Amino acid sequence: MNEKLLLALLIVLPMLAQAGERNAVSPIIDMHLHAYPADRFGPPPVAICAPFRIFPTWNRASQEQGVSAVAGKPYCDRALLSPTTDNALREQTIRILERNNVIGVISGTPEDVRAWRESAPDRLIPGLELFGRGVDVAPDDIRRLHADGDLKVLAEVVGQYAGIGPKDPKMAPFWALAEELDLPVGIHIHPGPPGTPYMGGATQGLTRPLDLDDILIEYPNLRIYVIHAGWPQLDDMLTLMYTHPQVHVDIGALVNIHPRADFHRYLKAIIDAGFGKRVMFSSDQMIWPELIERAIESIKQAPFLNEEQRRDIFYNNAARFLRLED
Repeated sequence: MNEKLLLALLIVLPMLAQAGERNAVSPIIDMHLHAYPADRFGPPPVAICAPFRIFPTWNRASQEQGVSAVAGKPYCDRALLSPTTDNALREQTIRILERNNVIGVISGTPEDVRAWRESAPDRLIPGLELFGRGVDVAPDDIRRLHADGDLKVLAEVVGQYAGIGPKDPKMAPFWALAEELDLPVGIHIHPGPPGTPYMGGATQGLTRPLDLDDILIEYPNLRIYVIHAGWPQLDDMLTLMYTHPQVHVDIGALVNIHPRADFHRYLKAIIDAGFGKRVMFSSDQMIWPELIERAIESIKQAPFLNEEQRRDIFYNNAARFLRLED
């Protein structure tokens, strides 16, 4: 190799490396993924709007309820179809995580979470869908899963659907254990799918942000994040965050299912109230892998966010909350 070529390479290669770093996809932490089977909401494929423009009406006499009522017959320009097999659902989700440089907290049964993590151990942080369908665990099970490295985040806690609110005595041992293990907890506070009370779910009396006030006082070292940011109870959510500076939120289903204007209004109110350092990105990916990219798109298009705020939501806030700085 002649001297001129060597000199040129010494000049150009560092420049190319720097350009590659600038063009690399910035990392994202998704606080809310699900390890569900493909038939979680009925025989696949199931269609859904993301976001909905108008939530449809449904006829109680037809027996269509919940997710199937709003997802089965969407009327929108950009409906998503779910994959038809468990393997396809898992593979498509992981491919989208890799393409967008996303690391996700994934919940489900311990067995399903373990199977998903075997496919992408560097992309998935193990969670647990406490009180979810097919999940029957006691505090001792959680202690064992945590000790074995199979549980890093106690989320998503969906006691609402089992008739168990945050202050229910059944939750007390889980709160105590989470504080003891310094285990982050993500709790579902949201009305759930339209028609939730008619499919055996709890009433809205079990989904109130301020129900966490007494819990946080009793267990002051808990790391709690409110899934779906307590929508639509904005004032109560802001009160909770103001009173308890440790409380974070994820944006859950709001980011890609709710009408975009409504989500942006709700998020802007939280940001304007001074809580931009405690909002964490999430997609609530259930059986539609493309929800992840729709969620990313919604944050990127929010006109009221600057680049620092976007990076906080996409990565910095969750990295700090999960203590992943290193």
